[in-house]
This record gives sequence, structure tokens and C-alpha cells, in this order.
Amino acid sequence: MVTELTLLHTSPAHVPVFDALRDRDHPGAVLRHVVVPDLLDRARAQGPESVVADLRALLGDAGGPVLVTCSTLGAVAEALAPGLGVPVLRVDRPMASEAVRTGPRIVVLATVESTLAPTGELLAEEAAGRRVSVRTHLVEGAWELFAAGDTTGHLAAVAEAVDAVAVADADVIVLAQASMAGAAPLARTRVPVLSSPRPGLAAALRLRG
Repeated sequence: MVTELTLLHTSPAHVPVFDALRDRDHPGAVLRHVVVPDLLDRARAQGPESVVADLRALLGDAGGPVLVTCSTLGAVAEALAPGLGVPVLRVDRPMASEAVRTGPRIVVLATVESTLAPTGELLAEEAAGRRVSVRTHLVEGAWELFAAGDTTGHLAAVAEAVDAVAVADADVIVLAQASMAGAAPLARTRVPVLSSPRPGLAAALRLRG
């Protein structure tokens, strides 16, 4: 288990979330936070490939394992890892693995459209031949609330979208972005709701440096 981990974020809001998880579940682990909001802005406008050079430099400078907490950039970052010799994990991979084990009917909720395709591709990869049905839904207006600093409003909007998913239509609901995790305990649905920060951090701390 690594004792020092670099986390690459595209929002400073993630820093206290992962620090709290460290304090609760992994005391003694050292988290080094790197926050680069511009990466997501450019990836949304021009596509994830537009930030490859920046990601390569950031990952190469990490000097050890990296957890990428932005779902839009996770696949690109993981693809760069072998050439750099740096262990890289996208935060949503452990969540996706749990989702395909939970049931074949998966509903993905996201607040940023650029996250939907990478999440769907990740679920198909983790399914590894198992038959799964993935439906995606963009929670309109939630990202704007998050960007404006209205965390309460953002999480309430996500929780409302979670509860709008019919129990008959889903075996599991996936919250595609780490920023959505706080909505899970607010939802009242009987369908399992998965978020990425806790399993992602635990798995990253198990990486070999």
C-alpha cells in the first residue's frame, strides 16, 4: 500500500472531500493535491485529446501513483501511464467495476455532458463480456450550481434526478462524477446508488509505486 499519493483534480472542491476520506479510512496516508481547472474547461470545449500534452507533463512530474478524479480525463490519463512508467487510476474505475457486478441495468447520471461517453465506455470495459444495458441522463442545471459554489443546490438537483429513476428500470445508479457523491445519502430510492471517491481512493492507495 502506498503511503503518498498524488491526486489530480479539476476543481478545488474535491480536496476536502478526499482529505476527509483519508482521515476516516486511511490515517497516515499522505495526499498531494494538484488542482488544474483549465484541463476540464479545455476538454469540454475541444475534447479530452486536447489536454494530452498537459496531462503527460503533470503525470510525469508526480513521481509516483496518481489518482485522476476527473471522469472526463480519466481514460486519457490511464492511456498515458504505461509510456510514463507511472501508475495511474481513474477514480471511477472501481465504481464501474462494482456497478457491473451489481446488475445489468445501469443508469448513469452526470452533470457534465463530456463525462457521459467516457463513463459508458468504462462500464463496457469493466463488463468484460457480460451483457449490460447502460442508460445515461444529464442532470440539467446542476453543473452551473456547482460552478457557482451552490453545493447544496447542486446536490439537491442530483438527488432529485436519482429519485426520478424508476426502480423497475434500474439495478444500480452510477453518479458519474466525484463532485456528485454527496447526493447519494440524500436520495430516497431503493436502487443502489454508487459514487466514486471512497472506492477510488482506497484502490489508488493499493497501487504499487
